[in-house]
Amino acid sequence: MITITESAQDYLSELLKKQDCEGIAIRIFIIDAGTPRAETCISFCRPGEEKSDDEVKEYKGFRAFTEKQSIPFLEDAVVDFAKDDLGGGQLTIKAPNSRLPKLTDDSSLADRINYVLYNDVNPALAAHGGNVTLEEIFRDTIAVLRFGGGCQGCGMVDVTLKDGVEKTLLETIPELTEVRDVTDHSQKENAYYQ
Repeated sequence: MITITESAQDYLSELLKKQDCEGIAIRIFIIDAGTPRAETCISFCRPGEEKSDDEVKEYKGFRAFTEKQSIPFLEDAVVDFAKDDLGGGQLTIKAPNSRLPKLTDDSSLADRINYVLYNDVNPALAAHGGNVTLEEIFRDTIAVLRFGGGCQGCGMVDVTLKDGVEKTLLETIPELTEVRDVTDHSQKENAYYQ
């Protein structure tokens, strides 16, 4: 799953030794996993801050806790430390699957909607500089969406919503009964069609 290189292990081990907390570890997680906004993070994990369903791995001089819901998105992730000429360096995290939605049999409705938006809808909208994101799920069956980029204020957004986005979502996800748009379309600065 996650590879922490030898140099990164050395760096993290030394960093943790400098903390004034016995038993301190690291925690690896992804904010907004499976979306274009995904951000992979490493933080300190003081004793008691770990979660019961975290995956734990022992490394040279420290423990790493990985958030359970982030695990599918951390496949092929690499944590590395590259030294520079000034005696310092930079810790990097590359998680190529962090922004790709991963679906399983027990994936939530939001995860399934985001999967369709990310893989089927947004690539088509990108041709016009647009995108759409899931804002919320209302009454367990209504997807509330927000358009951005070239779609915000676009004169064709109603057609895009009804004939494109809504049709795709309703055909793909049978639990959905409706799709709503909460975008403020009065902003027309970047609209593809005025």
